[in-house]
Amino acid sequence: MELFYVSILCLFVLLVSLSLHFLFFYKLNLKPKNLPPGKTGWPVVGESFQYLAAGWKGQPEKFIFDRIVKYSSYIYKTNLMREPTVVFCGAPAHKFLFSNENKLVQSWWPSSVDKIFPSSTQTSSKEEAIKMRKMLPNFFKPEALHRYIGIMDNIAQRHFEADWDNKDQIVVFPLSKRYTFWLACRVFVSMEETKDVDRFLERFNLLAEGLLSIPVDLPGTPFRRAINAAAVIRTELVGIIKQRKVDLAEGKASPTQDIMSHMLLTADEDGKFMKEYDIADKILGLLVGGHDTASSACAFIVKYLAELPEIYQGVYDEQMEIAKSKGEGELLNWEDIQKMKYSWNVACEVLRLAPPLQGAFRDVLTDFMYQGFSIPKGWKIYWSAHSTHKNPEYFPDPYKFNPSRFEGTGPAPYTFVPFGGGPRMCPGKEYARLEILVFVHNLVKRYKWEKLIPDEKIVVNPMPVPEKGLPIRLFPLKA
Repeated sequence: MELFYVSILCLFVLLVSLSLHFLFFYKLNLKPKNLPPGKTGWPVVGESFQYLAAGWKGQPEKFIFDRIVKYSSYIYKTNLMREPTVVFCGAPAHKFLFSNENKLVQSWWPSSVDKIFPSSTQTSSKEEAIKMRKMLPNFFKPEALHRYIGIMDNIAQRHFEADWDNKDQIVVFPLSKRYTFWLACRVFVSMEETKDVDRFLERFNLLAEGLLSIPVDLPGTPFRRAINAAAVIRTELVGIIKQRKVDLAEGKASPTQDIMSHMLLTADEDGKFMKEYDIADKILGLLVGGHDTASSACAFIVKYLAELPEIYQGVYDEQMEIAKSKGEGELLNWEDIQKMKYSWNVACEVLRLAPPLQGAFRDVLTDFMYQGFSIPKGWKIYWSAHSTHKNPEYFPDPYKFNPSRFEGTGPAPYTFVPFGGGPRMCPGKEYARLEILVFVHNLVKRYKWEKLIPDEKIVVNPMPVPEKGLPIRLFPLKA
């Protein structure tokens, strides 16, 4: 009898799988026939596992380039994240997508994100993202960020004194996350006490783990822990926002002291101001995005400088020239940042080889044709930074670390895309540049170092990270 029930259960699972398979392909067959070449993989899940597995093995570009070769096309179809998807590769494809944002395509991420970042206006995360892109440039433009360089330098000095000094060995990646999160807390909400920052960071780590998990909203799951952590952080942020409104009214706070004040005092195109819960939600998203990507870049700079002594020496010489020009206790300023040309070229080469943003999805708003292929409305498009970053057509000898690629006019347009490109350039690019360069300055003037795991594996999930966090041995430099 037990065997009978097991057989019935297996038959039921088989029938459901086949039904989903035929429904999925029936839906595809309703679309135009001149789709890009490619295979959609397994029913429902498609090629998602192969895509993720390539990252887990430290070769995210393998999924991209294997299919470019297989289909002899820079445009091909697949199925990722349970969505019929067309992968766009190469600089022309990047230019086309970035130039047609909110015309033919728009940003897309799973609906589960809305559970972690709900908006009191009940609009979608896509609409909220559009609003943010209109508001952020005024705050993140270079001239607006000048005033924060000294603040960043002060935070960096305190970070190295607290977490690196007087230690023989450290693990880099968690400390780089702490540095960038501390900076984000200070610049976005004027929070800089370490106990407050660490309390927030603990909850943000739960949130980040849930964002990357299977979106099962049940007690004890990473996804539920992320929802709960986001709710707690949001409540605390609302309390800070309420107090800031009082302080602004009484002249105890400055309109330009951080992005929170900027949001409170900036109206949209209809003359409306954001509600407190909306501001809390936007800051929540900024705190996630404002530290995760830069922390990866900082960690990989440490990795490559450890492996390439001649590159370290070039960065060291440049930064020490700047350090020697400063008076006792004098903080970095905009002019100092402008002198860090070689250091930024090194950082760009790191971002080329290990881009924190591997790529991104777009939702197709209307049927259109591209390079003779039909792209159906409702499908998703995925663009990959690696399709140009590690392509010898754009970067000769692509796996060689070579900062000179960024001298002069630098790479061709739409080939170097760690921050997107064109109209879709990330508004936080300049902020990221400043926090990375301030980190590099304070790092190399204090230490040399060596990796404790010479062949440490790099995994991508979804950002590149050293598998063991990049443990290193420190050799402090004499003052």
